[in-house]
Amino acid sequence: MHPESQTTRNVSSLKPNDGWRVWWMLLRPHTLTAAFVPVMIGTLLALLENSLHIGLFLAMLLASILIQSATNMFNEYFDYKRGLDTKESVGIGGAIVRNGIKPKTVLYLGFSFFGISIILGVYICLLSSWWIAVVGLICMAAGYFYTGGPIPIAYTPFGELMSGFFMGVIIILISFFIQTGTITFTTVLHSIPIAITIAAILLANNIRDLDGDKKNGRKTLAILIGRQKAITLLAGMFITAYLFVLFMILFGYTTWWSFLVLLSIPKATFAVKQFIGKTKPIEMMPAMKATAETNTLFGFLLSIGLIIQFITL
Repeated sequence: MHPESQTTRNVSSLKPNDGWRVWWMLLRPHTLTAAFVPVMIGTLLALLENSLHIGLFLAMLLASILIQSATNMFNEYFDYKRGLDTKESVGIGGAIVRNGIKPKTVLYLGFSFFGISIILGVYICLLSSWWIAVVGLICMAAGYFYTGGPIPIAYTPFGELMSGFFMGVIIILISFFIQTGTITFTTVLHSIPIAITIAAILLANNIRDLDGDKKNGRKTLAILIGRQKAITLLAGMFITAYLFVLFMILFGYTTWWSFLVLLSIPKATFAVKQFIGKTKPIEMMPAMKATAETNTLFGFLLSIGLIIQFITL
């Protein structure tokens, strides 16, 4: 369901971890803001409609984070089963091959997270609509089949589209719907730039892993269009996200406070520049990290703009 399921093998540490850090890194914490930000955006948009149920917000937030984490677990497990992860793999993935965690433990932990999410989903449905259960199950299926199943989504050019759609669009719309009982065009518009920045995380991941993915038979978007065009596409995605916020401001779908997202431009610029001329995965780690941080900053700054908009109503 989510960017990595967003499935990055990546960002913070190249050294084996021990103790609780093994489990923390197994969650791929840099991807979790991509679970938090959409829920926050959807809930804040509901707040602007004078509708807020704290219990629903917390349940949705936890369920979203758990589904994201479960997806990362499945990614870890299936990358191991298919021989993609080795002790030399770059990033924070590979807990099975580097830290000795049993594969079945990782798989069962992922399903356990799904189980808790289902319980939270029942609570959400009881207070909103049982249609949420249908959408939630589809999201979980997307998370599992991102790297699981006979033809994993991660092996196709549709990874960015799927991650951006489910995480950036669907989660925002669900978060808004459970609070208000409806969907508005404004909410859909706000989900688009978030979807783009979430998809950018996966594109950056695939640029970094291009050579290894190609060797292992993947046909990601980065592989199909080539490294240089993929970097250009990444830059274009960032530009589109910022221009879309300008569009919403000019046409009255949000206030000028949303232009706070411009403060994240230096991070986006740094991410793109750090990819240029690099071919080794370890050289592209700063670019990968900066891309994830751009999504985080963009989302939080947009959230701050919405909070200010609510306060000044």
